[in-house]
Amino acid sequence: MGDDLGDEWWKHDDGSEGEKKTVQEEHSTGETKRTKPAKRKRVAEKTVKAKKKTDSQQNCIISQQTKDQESEKPKKKRNKKKKTITDVLATSAPKPGCPSDLQDLVAQYFSDKRSVIERDELQLQNSCFLSSNDLTHSLSSYLKQVCPKWAKIQKQHTDKSSVVVLIVCSSAVRTIELIKLLTAFKGKAKVVKLFAKHIKIEEQVKLLQKGVTHIGVGTPGRIGALIDREGLTLQALRYVILDWNWRDRKLRRMIDISEVKGDLMKLLDSGILTTCKEDKVKIGLF
Repeated sequence: MGDDLGDEWWKHDDGSEGEKKTVQEEHSTGETKRTKPAKRKRVAEKTVKAKKKTDSQQNCIISQQTKDQESEKPKKKRNKKKKTITDVLATSAPKPGCPSDLQDLVAQYFSDKRSVIERDELQLQNSCFLSSNDLTHSLSSYLKQVCPKWAKIQKQHTDKSSVVVLIVCSSAVRTIELIKLLTAFKGKAKVVKLFAKHIKIEEQVKLLQKGVTHIGVGTPGRIGALIDREGLTLQALRYVILDWNWRDRKLRRMIDISEVKGDLMKLLDSGILTTCKEDKVKIGLF
């Protein structure tokens, strides 16, 4: 009976076990194959994260180095302030004015305002000028030098609304100073102040019409306005003295102040330059 059960029955059992092992191996191999891509994906993600972290660290290091380099760079020097007239004049030695200085100023001021022919008409001969102050004179001593016959001239002057001597300066304060400096020269002559501060132009017109005035001291703006209104005439005028060399607190001369310079040029052009060319008026630079 045992023989009828089949020959070599144990071999069949071995074969089934082999098949089972083969199936299990294939199953395990399949699982291995299926798990490998997942592992690769995780490795790739870790690599990307590590790379990003490294890049960010490098960027931080680079930015810090850049800041350090910028901080180490020497700071740019601030632009120096432009020199003012005061700065320039403070370092320059005082120089007395001369007729050519006034001639150059007139030519420069009217260069873009007049034609060539008209500018030529503004030019004055040297005979139109008095000797200039060499910075050694007071106002009285200078006037005594350029006007030695003053006593006789003041007696002969009888015209109203006109003066014999016209002294032109930059401000009302300077006008008062110059009037005080005239004491040793004026004698019995009457002096009038001609500036705009606290004085109405109508009052000055009435004052000039009321009596004889010998010397007028004031600013070019107000003097020019009086001439325009015919409150002041050039009929008796013989001397125009420009306060050329004096400097204010900022070391500016009368011609260094643009507004005053403009008024002075208009004043000279209002008829004074014409009377100079006719040899009726002389100009002095004090």
